[in-house]
Amino acid sequence: MESTFSEQTDKHVSKFAINAGSSQLTLRFSERKLLLAVGDLIILNLALLMLAGQYNSRFELAWANIWDRAYWFLLISVMWLLMGSLFGVYDLARAASPLRSAWVAGRTALLTSGLYLLIPYLTPALPTRRIYLFAFPLLATVGISLWRLLYATVFAHPGFRQRALVVGAGTSGNLLAEAIHSSQDGPGNPYEGTGYEIVGFVDDAPEKQNAVLAGIPVLGTSEHLLDLVKVIQPYEVVLAITHRDRIRPELFQAVMDCRELGVPITTMTDLYELVTGRVPVQHAGNNLDVVLPVRRPASFRVYLVLHRLLDILVASVGCLFLLAVIPAVWLANRLSDPGDLFYRQERVRLGGKPFQVLKFRSMIMDAEKHTGAVWAGEDDSRVTPAGRFFRKTRLDEVPQFWNILKGDMSLIGPRPERPFFVQQLAQTIPFYRVRHAAKPGLTGWAQVKYRYGASEADALIKLEYDLYYIKNQSAFLDLEILIKTIQVVLGFKGR
Repeated sequence: MESTFSEQTDKHVSKFAINAGSSQLTLRFSERKLLLAVGDLIILNLALLMLAGQYNSRFELAWANIWDRAYWFLLISVMWLLMGSLFGVYDLARAASPLRSAWVAGRTALLTSGLYLLIPYLTPALPTRRIYLFAFPLLATVGISLWRLLYATVFAHPGFRQRALVVGAGTSGNLLAEAIHSSQDGPGNPYEGTGYEIVGFVDDAPEKQNAVLAGIPVLGTSEHLLDLVKVIQPYEVVLAITHRDRIRPELFQAVMDCRELGVPITTMTDLYELVTGRVPVQHAGNNLDVVLPVRRPASFRVYLVLHRLLDILVASVGCLFLLAVIPAVWLANRLSDPGDLFYRQERVRLGGKPFQVLKFRSMIMDAEKHTGAVWAGEDDSRVTPAGRFFRKTRLDEVPQFWNILKGDMSLIGPRPERPFFVQQLAQTIPFYRVRHAAKPGLTGWAQVKYRYGASEADALIKLEYDLYYIKNQSAFLDLEILIKTIQVVLGFKGR
């Protein structure tokens, strides 16, 4: 280590250098979820196999028999993954907490195994059904709970974290640190358990040397970067520099030297997006690849066709449901606050074009007559008693199935905003109009990940979620949103 380091910096570096060898045990963000899923599925299928072999005299534990009954194990695996997504058992923050993880995963295993036994023909038909009814759920629940306790105790340990050295201690670096590092010492952070640990900053500003920002020390300048990497052995180096085209040649060469040593190089925007599920638009600079999908795979057109077919199918069923509930909604509105059944409002769709969105009226008539366009607030006095129930259950959104059938909207996408707010927000929030690059949706990534927006600050966060969806559109992400939407509706989390 060079003598130019201060005594304080040497102390910080030595603390991480002692455990540098543990970096080879790190688990990546995706690897943690994969490990959890593999462990869950092994335990569930072993429990099913043990019980089938124990209580079914016609089933022998032989590979040929197991292969012939493969649908038993495929069904329980699919059911678990769906139920697990619904109840959030693969939330890494939750998985890092022993008691929370064991409780949530255990009750999900109990429910999944119980529902599994209610399915005829596709599940083992055992003579001693009563024993099986108790034994399989019990074994599955205990096994899953113990595995989750083991994961939270062992694999959430600091020795398995991915150490990151951040170049840049400005606003970008601090934002990343607040999202990741603060979660190591306090509960409640939604990004806890992601497996990342920021070990220090590198910054050339003289006033930041030896400082501690967001609980993380500034270890040196760019000339120390290569030496720091050799001693600390971080998993990766993160560039937290908004305008990367302005990086000094000396810093760029130091970063390249780190890459030559085999250390991965990533950017703050990429890591922030991975960990939070949001695109940090205020730190994108002029890098369009941060906020836009620069390249789409060849299969994306197929996805769009299937997406539209799903829209038509679901919207057709939804319109039938709409016809069925109209009498009840009309009666509730009539008794609560007489007036129009439907409420039409101009919104902005794909390409920035206006359209009329259709909803069941949930507010008093002419709610904005004297105020103009305003955000809907918590416990809004303009909401009628019946409308409060409509909003809690999202019943007021049901008429939008007609908008989906017409093609103005999709089942999944960014929520359509009013032209007044679009013009206002586009002046203050970078890339705001990019959200119109996809069809607006009845539900979306922002809706299942964040509360109702009632301010410009909320609009910024929801935009970050919307752009993440636009960049990462896929059938799998759509399925995750649908599952989380069901959870929101069943939990009466509307407003």
